[in-house]
Amino acid sequence: MEYDALSGWDDDTTAETYAAFTRAYPIYSASSRDLAARAGLTRSRVIVDLCGGTGTTAEAILALAPPDARIVSLDSSAAMQRIGRRLLTDPRLNWVNAPLADHVPARSVDAVVCNSAVWKTDVAAMVTAVRRVLRPGGRFVFNVGGAFAGVTHPDALPPPTGPSLGALIEEIAARDYGIVQPTAAVAPKLPLPVITGLLADAGLHVVAAEVTGQHTTTAERVAWLFIPVFAHPEGALSYEQKMAILAEATAQTKPDDGDELACDRRRSPGRMYDTERARPCLVYDGIFPVRATGASGVGGAT
Repeated sequence: MEYDALSGWDDDTTAETYAAFTRAYPIYSASSRDLAARAGLTRSRVIVDLCGGTGTTAEAILALAPPDARIVSLDSSAAMQRIGRRLLTDPRLNWVNAPLADHVPARSVDAVVCNSAVWKTDVAAMVTAVRRVLRPGGRFVFNVGGAFAGVTHPDALPPPTGPSLGALIEEIAARDYGIVQPTAAVAPKLPLPVITGLLADAGLHVVAAEVTGQHTTTAERVAWLFIPVFAHPEGALSYEQKMAILAEATAQTKPDDGDELACDRRRSPGRMYDTERARPCLVYDGIFPVRATGASGVGGAT
């Protein structure tokens, strides 16, 4: 079976493998806690966990939200939410398998949090929907992976002296299956100017942005590639074939190699946009936290 990173999430194997990864490795739970802390949730009454998956971010939100808060975890994958419902039973948490615009009333939400999933959305439509549901002073907090944002962390580790796991996978795929990955440089999909422009078009203003980093190991990277939607190489190979390639590549690496600073890298632009009339809305995507707030006179978060 072939899986797609955009549309392949409503699948039991993907959901179970992803949930196991988030319990075994810290990258998603750590970024979830970071976003929840930045969102200023201690006085929030309605909080949306956008693209909430199996509930890793919802768990971080629940730890900071007031006892009378209502948390809505929205996701298009019923398979992911089935696992989330099993793992998290807090009565404050509501699981909704529907789009944000179709379920949440306008100007009713204190904070929207989205961890490592903006790239899966129609970003322009998504930020418009977020702007619609945020109440005056509401916050939008999300992160963007370094590869998508086109940023690097100043403390990024030097490349490994030997072939990286990714390079080994590509070599084996080319040798055994004739699959050659494109070599042309790919422009970042969501650099800060694009993010800022989309937010501004929706009536939100960036308050702050910074670059943060997370170290990862080969063992963590291997476990991540076991998730069907992330299995490499991209192309018309079965999951089983990709796992065979991964096993051969892994045998040539060291599990404790910290061979990359995960694409959780964020750029600090050294500027802030804010108004005294609205609380900041943090935009943080995986590696790149940015805060935005509504402009005066524009419906939503003003």
